[in-house]
Formats: sequence, C-alpha cells, structure tokens
Amino acid sequence: MGSLLRGSALRGLRLRTLLPVLAAGTPRWPRAAHSTEGESRTRAVGRYPVPNKKDMPYDIVELMEEVEIKTGFLPNVFQAMSHRPAEFRAFFAYYDTVMNRDSGRLSKADKELIVVATSVVNRCPYCVVIVNWKLADLSDRDLAMLEFALAVCRADDITEEHFQKLEKHGFDREDAWDIGMISAFFAMSNRIAHFVGLRPNPEFYSMGRTPRGERGKEEGERG
Repeated sequence: MGSLLRGSALRGLRLRTLLPVLAAGTPRWPRAAHSTEGESRTRAVGRYPVPNKKDMPYDIVELMEEVEIKTGFLPNVFQAMSHRPAEFRAFFAYYDTVMNRDSGRLSKADKELIVVATSVVNRCPYCVVIVNWKLADLSDRDLAMLEFALAVCRADDITEEHFQKLEKHGFDREDAWDIGMISAFFAMSNRIAHFVGLRPNPEFYSMGRTPRGERGKEEGERG
C-alpha cells in the first residue's frame, strides 16, 4: 500500500490480492439508498447505505482510493463493508492473513481455486461467469484439496479420513488448516454478501483468474 497506509490500521494489506474478493448475492437486487452524492458510484451496492466519503475514517478512504486508482473501479464489497468501519478493517485484515500466507504448499492458484469452488457452492453470481471447477482439468491433488475445502464449506463432519486423503497428495496438517481457513472465510464472505444483497460490479464479469498454465508454473517453482 506504500506510504498511503503508513501508520494506519490497514497497513500491510496487499492491494493486488484484495481484488479477487468475491461478492455473492441474490438474483433479485434490492433498491437501497446510496449516500455518496456527487460521486460516480451512485448506484446502490446493496441493502445498507454507504457512508459519504467525508464521513469515513481516513484509513478506509485511503485504501478505497488506492484500490480504485490501481484497478479503475472500486469493488462493491469495499463500499458495502464501509457501513461498519471496524468490521471493514477486520474483514480485509483477515483476508490478507489467510490469502497471503507465504509458507505452506498452497500456491496462489490453489487458493483461488478454493475460493471459486466455495463461492460456487454458496451460489455466488460472479462465479457463474467463471469456468466451472467441476468441468476444469483438475488433478487428483486438486480434487483432494477441494473435497476438504467443500466439506468445511458445507459444515460436514470432518474426520481423520479427510486429513488422510490430503496427506496422500502431499498436504500436511498446516496445509489443511490453510485450506479450511480459506474455505471458511469465503463461506462467511458469501453469506455476508447474501444478507446485505451485495451487487457484483459489472467489471468482475470480464476479469479472468489465474490461467492453468501459470498454475503449473507456480507449482513447479514451489517444488
């Protein structure tokens, strides 16, 4: 975030990894009041009002402006979460923690695959326009990882058998923690989006994910 976030509560968040935050919602969007008069983002993003920028805490404004400058648009999840500043900070700080952990055996592509699969199961409209993970060319390793992630997402009974299946494909207990935490976080994120009626940005429909070719490259580098 550079010097803009120096000294703020959001210092340390990595801008480029905040962009894939998925916004689940319902197909029938409510008409919610939007209070940012005079700004380009005049359409409602959900059921709850978005504060005027001048009324937002400075560190949140800094992050939102930085995201918009870098990407050309502001993902609606940032506006929606600004309704509760303390929860905004906690949400994005924890996102950064679970998605940017450098150690372990999960690549960036692995993490994004977990996010997509979890969000599809939770009926995320944004994911409808992304390739269905069930139809993708997935390895046995991928399938074992997703089986565990979706068991967490669905609140299935987690048994030793789940961990043993992961171990057969090279995942240890710490990797299982990472898989479970990413799935659990995005299950929460999807459910927040459902009840607030969060609208996906139109820009999300043209954004791609990590290509499969790059996925193999990342895994080779980790090996």
